[in-house]
Amino acid sequence: MKKILALSLLSLTALGQSKPLVSHMFTADPSAHLFQGQIYIYPSHDIDAGVKEDDLGSHFAMNDYHVLSQKTPASPVVDHGVALKLEDVAWASKMLWAPDAAESKGNYYLYFPAKDKEGVFRIGVASSSKPEGPFKAEKEYMKGSFSIDPCVFKDKDGTSYLYFGGIWGGQLQRWKSGTYGATDESQPANGQPALMAKVARLDANMKQMAEAPRNVQILDEQGKILLSEDHDRRFFEAAFVHQYQGKYYFSYSTGDTHNIAYATGTSPYGPFTYQGVILKPVKGWTNHHSIVEQNGKWYLYYHDVEISGKTHLRNIKVTELKYRPDGSIETIDAYK
Repeated sequence: MKKILALSLLSLTALGQSKPLVSHMFTADPSAHLFQGQIYIYPSHDIDAGVKEDDLGSHFAMNDYHVLSQKTPASPVVDHGVALKLEDVAWASKMLWAPDAAESKGNYYLYFPAKDKEGVFRIGVASSSKPEGPFKAEKEYMKGSFSIDPCVFKDKDGTSYLYFGGIWGGQLQRWKSGTYGATDESQPANGQPALMAKVARLDANMKQMAEAPRNVQILDEQGKILLSEDHDRRFFEAAFVHQYQGKYYFSYSTGDTHNIAYATGTSPYGPFTYQGVILKPVKGWTNHHSIVEQNGKWYLYYHDVEISGKTHLRNIKVTELKYRPDGSIETIDAYK
């Protein structure tokens, strides 16, 4: 059953004053989209599974997804209930991590990572005739998929692109050679290009990649690829893509330095040139976001751990995002 929650009655007049949007469950990694005139949010559903915390994220042992919606970012939140459960994904064994959603030709698609029966992260897709689901998962994961944090960007011509990747627990480092190295946790050496997110065009049915994944290059101001040791700027996880005034904005988490950073380019494939920080570190280890526009205003959805104080039990929030006249984004401090 749907639950209408009045916890989102917040003021967005000042950046950084956001309160948790819901408190009846723990939510994280909010992917917000404007569908059918209102905002639908596709978050992770955090639970306390009693798993010991480690650097591979084993304590993030989520097993289902809820879909939330709001008429506007200041409106009450509607919880539409469970949209997809782990037990209904035939190929998956555990860990339903950060999802994303997309629309095409009146149908809705939920993209999600999970570990397969061998413990390898793959990306699956599920579909529905409604943005809130419930969603029915495909019997197999997407061919050629790996790692975590899927993001789908639909360009103005209707072409959709899948972005994905995450270091450490997300296993991106295990794919450096092009094949899976189960025990390879090494990073590229200093002076070498940093590990990069991946991008591939989706086929017309939105359920498979239409091409082999490519590297998403992030360049510095001199046009050189960011290096492995550049932890303040290089990609770690949580890719998200949006378009503003004709430019493509690739935003992401820097992981162990905890920023949401962004880079811009002229193609959905990149390369993207680093521009700065959107969101400074939040309380809790992870930082994960999405960006959505409604009625001419832009909003940043993100999470922290205000309710629990525990890094694996998070709560989603929203605040206004502002652009400068040159298209750069004002940096947000969530606690000022």
